[in-house]
Amino acid sequence: MSGQLLLIDNDSTCAAALGSALSEALLVTPQVCLAETGRMAAERLRNGRYDIIIADLGSLADLAPSIEDAMGRLVRLAEGALVLAIADSGSVSAALGAMRAGAHDYLAKPVSGAALAGRIGELAQRHGRPRSLGVETGPEPVMADFAGFVGASSAMQFLYEQIGRVSTSSAPVFITGESGTGKDVCAEALHEKGPRQNKRFVAINCAAIPRDLMESELFGVVRGAFTGAHDDRKGAAELADGGTLFLDEIGEMDLSLQSKLLRFLQTGMLSRVGETAARKVDVRVICATNRNPMQLIAERKFREDLFYRLHVLPIHLPPLRQRPSDILVLSRHFLARYAREEHKSFTGFSAEAAQLLTAADWPGNVRQLQNLIRRMVVMFDGGEISAPMLSAADIESQPLAPVAVEAPRAETRRTVLPMWQQEQRIIEDAIAVFGGNISLAAAALEISPSTIYRKRQNWADMAATG
Repeated sequence: MSGQLLLIDNDSTCAAALGSALSEALLVTPQVCLAETGRMAAERLRNGRYDIIIADLGSLADLAPSIEDAMGRLVRLAEGALVLAIADSGSVSAALGAMRAGAHDYLAKPVSGAALAGRIGELAQRHGRPRSLGVETGPEPVMADFAGFVGASSAMQFLYEQIGRVSTSSAPVFITGESGTGKDVCAEALHEKGPRQNKRFVAINCAAIPRDLMESELFGVVRGAFTGAHDDRKGAAELADGGTLFLDEIGEMDLSLQSKLLRFLQTGMLSRVGETAARKVDVRVICATNRNPMQLIAERKFREDLFYRLHVLPIHLPPLRQRPSDILVLSRHFLARYAREEHKSFTGFSAEAAQLLTAADWPGNVRQLQNLIRRMVVMFDGGEISAPMLSAADIESQPLAPVAVEAPRAETRRTVLPMWQQEQRIIEDAIAVFGGNISLAAAALEISPSTIYRKRQNWADMAATG
């Protein structure tokens, strides 16, 4: 059987040469159909089915206002075909947009037939169609979990492979993806799989720390540099020396600090706030954002030179709606995990509940699904998860009906500290564990540093008023 291949390129000569070279490189001869424009390609996809689509991004301008929208239309019309984007090597933003829209891979021009055939072989094997695309190989084992990720879809298999390749390098990594897709998990996986795994992984959330404190949290401070700086203190970059520095929500960093970060990336040298001497630091920098970096650059909220310094190895995390086969896999994983934590027994999901889960859009992605399953485990005692149980726990979609809570019997009551006192003890203990570094304590507690600053001020005010 020969594969059906749609090649989109407005340069018919180059397209014909690439199609011929690809036919020679594959084990079987594919039936190649050429389309010179995006609209022509869309029409062909409406009238026929293809195993693979190779799209020159520069040829899609007539299909939609942006490359991302054009690729999104092609992916929807492709009905499961493998989609590869090709573009000039300088078209980083276009490639990123294509991957966000659902393209399975991106290759920079010039592309040889052999290289393209090899990449098609890898993708075909992963997507379960090796024979139709001329790849005679045995079935590839599918991983359902990997370094904190859970999912067996083709999108996740590709992500696992990317992490495995990228983790061995010391070059900066730029992670993009919607909120809740696991950008922090990806950063930790890159650290744990790489040669710096025995050194520290230090994360700092650029959106959570007040602007006037961000520089000292990142680069450290010397005693007396400003009011409240009672001791010399290392910043996140220095604490991560030899390891990995993760800058989450990098797009929220103040422009004035971006220039200092750029200088640090260029020289590997930093100075604590209030210090004139420079210190040599060796870190691998990983950053992440849920925003479109090119839009931030256009709005002059992010330095273009900093973006290209950081955007060496891009990784895009697919939203949950683009990998529906993983929804039940994740749901069962979270159900088992939280049932153990709550000492309850659940047997799984009913057919109606499973249908509700897989049909949802999940705008909050994996985090939204995780919160829903955890909330449901807490609310109910066990057994099979039914559709009414899911609906009752889904407070994001509809208000939760009031549930009567029986007061504990007198003989089982214990002395319980007020919530603020328990919270204070937990937070202060975490700060002590990390030697007074609020950013690290906040990361461990999975809250923002600004929350700790605000609560400590509230506690101080309460103590002052008696």
